[in-house]
Amino acid sequence: MAPVQAAVDTGAAHSMLPESLMTQLRIEPRQRLGFILADGSRVQYGYGYARFSIGGNEGPCPVIFGPDDNYLLGASTLEAFNLLVDPAGEQLLPAEWLSLGWGGPLPPR
Repeated sequence: MAPVQAAVDTGAAHSMLPESLMTQLRIEPRQRLGFILADGSRVQYGYGYARFSIGGNEGPCPVIFGPDDNYLLGASTLEAFNLLVDPAGEQLLPAEWLSLGWGGPLPPR
């Protein structure tokens, strides 16, 4: 593992780390996917999984293999680690309660 600091972006679906870092760590993309950036432009990046360690917890998360200056922690990683963002305190906090979103049983066929 390589310790890094990343900006948290709850509007980004997945985390992004530099492709060069991923290569150093010998993590290879599983595929290339197209992405639409905030300015509307379209790009293709490698996409795969990396092992993250946050606050003493560890696990695999989806990651985009991005440009060298992009260190971004996205929503899928926050969800995988059950973390909430405290913008005022500029920190990540463990979610004490998780939203299940259960809407009731499915109707019979």
